[in-house]
Amino acid sequence: MRKLAASGAVGGTVALAVAATGLTGTAAAVPADPAGPADPVAIGDVRRHLAEFQRIAERSGGNRAAQTPGEERSVAYVAGRLRRAGYAPRVQRFAYVRFEETKPAEFAQVEPQRAAFTANADFQTMLYSGAGDVTARAVAVDVPPEGTTATSGCERGDFQRFPRGAIALLQRGTCRFTEKAANAQAAGASAVVIFDVPGSKEALAGSLGRPFTLPVLGASHAVGARLVKAAAGGRLRLRIAAHAVNTERRSANIVADTPGGDARRVVVVGAHLDSVRTGPGINDNATGAAAVLAVAERFGALSGKALRNRVRFAWWGAEEDGLRGSDHYVRTLAAAERDRIAAALNFDMLGSTNGVRGVYDGDASGGTPVREFAPPPGSAEIEKLFRGYFAARRLPTAEQAFDGRSDYGSFVVRGIPAGGMATGAGEVKTAAEAATFGGTAGKPYDPCYHAACDTGENVDLRLLDTNVDGAAYVTRRLAAGPLPAKGPGRRLVSGRTAASVTWGPDGDVRWTR
Repeated sequence: MRKLAASGAVGGTVALAVAATGLTGTAAAVPADPAGPADPVAIGDVRRHLAEFQRIAERSGGNRAAQTPGEERSVAYVAGRLRRAGYAPRVQRFAYVRFEETKPAEFAQVEPQRAAFTANADFQTMLYSGAGDVTARAVAVDVPPEGTTATSGCERGDFQRFPRGAIALLQRGTCRFTEKAANAQAAGASAVVIFDVPGSKEALAGSLGRPFTLPVLGASHAVGARLVKAAAGGRLRLRIAAHAVNTERRSANIVADTPGGDARRVVVVGAHLDSVRTGPGINDNATGAAAVLAVAERFGALSGKALRNRVRFAWWGAEEDGLRGSDHYVRTLAAAERDRIAAALNFDMLGSTNGVRGVYDGDASGGTPVREFAPPPGSAEIEKLFRGYFAARRLPTAEQAFDGRSDYGSFVVRGIPAGGMATGAGEVKTAAEAATFGGTAGKPYDPCYHAACDTGENVDLRLLDTNVDGAAYVTRRLAAGPLPAKGPGRRLVSGRTAASVTWGPDGDVRWTR
């Protein structure tokens, strides 16, 4: 999935290029602490796992995507390695619906005047919209006067005089988008436009929660208010063409707990196991999956008494389809089990060949937008652990956007402190980053992002080596305690609870009401 790039902010006491100190053992030693040795994982272990994921992809049609033989073989490999390391892994299978737009939707006013609306700026196709090309009269349904709220489409009675075949114009509010769209469909609407409430300037990014057969768009308030006014005369006609496919799929998570550690205090350490269908996904995200597996294997050799807190290692399925695996896992946990999770670490793309050493911006100091995604309390402490480790080794770090576009997002929206690392995806490296980390400015962090060339050759092993060391160090620190301070268990995002948040196929936040 798409991840936002790391910023150019540099952490640590000395900003040295990766090439100068990137190899394990060449940098300054980390001060002694309860977590134990600074480098408990050998890069050779990680490389062996990467090679196996490459072989799996080669034997499986070139990828390891959800609901493919490559995914099944990857699951079997990880579970087998965990059993050999003394774990009792649990494979959690789940079903989901994958939404895909085959091409951008089209939205235009055709009468009484012609006007075209711009995708993303004026409107977005709602997650789980149906496909169709509709030109019809548009009718506003129970839209309140400007500046007030109403149920607008939440009740079947709102559609008593609705003409069959018309396009329904609805305002966001009161009930879920699913209910609005279902009531419109039952009344015979040919398409639906749900526009945002006053005060919002962006196109409404929404999820219907389940697949629909008719096109459903989310629009900005400005567009919606304009259309409602035009519809009052009874002559407004719109054209909506949605090119969407909803496909039922299955995937799996793998979860394994350390035998020791207090089960009332759990640290989740995870990475997504799946690739996209266009390539084997070795940097994205076999690097993260292999790193977590190597750390887990080393932890399996520790005495149960060496762990104060329990560590739960996890490999998430269907991340590339919208964080499906991690969301399913956290959402289906009993409330008491969810409350026992004290922190979540996430590792997604750890060896980008033109990358940076990105640490998730848990204190929101690096410009990460918090309008939708404010870091839960405790996330800043996790970031500090990573930065402190790399600063002691005289290795620079960069702020990685903490916007929920990887599996930690499933934990963050529920108030669980999170952190981790990423080295950059398809966005381009800045001149300041090139001066700090080496590499080429103006080129993507990962030139093979979501492409067939994301093979074993597409990994910076020196950068990966230091990042695995950091992952192992912070895991050890959190396992030994103390844990970061945790805030309320129910997280608010832009004033809405976690139940109102989901993710699109590109990792963008989508609202369900």
